[in-house]
Amino acid sequence: MSKLNKITGKIFTGTVTSDKMTNTIVVSLDYKFRHSFYQKIVKRHKKLYAENNLGAKVGDLVRIREVRPLSKTKRFTTIEIIK
Repeated sequence: MSKLNKITGKIFTGTVTSDKMTNTIVVSLDYKFRHSFYQKIVKRHKKLYAENNLGAKVGDLVRIREVRPLSKTKRFTTIEIIK
């Protein structure tokens, strides 16, 4: 039986907003949605902590993947630096 390199977990793309911690980056995910009652487009963002294996810097566009909990707040790891 062959081993399959199966990727589990969600994959997000966001902007690095901080790299001041050791081996950790803060990634901001910006998204828009339409309010259900007022029908207005609303902007929101999420702040996720990710393991920084690739050396991403502030302002980089990165792709992160959900993994097992690495610490109290870290649940993601960096897959690639897009730009």
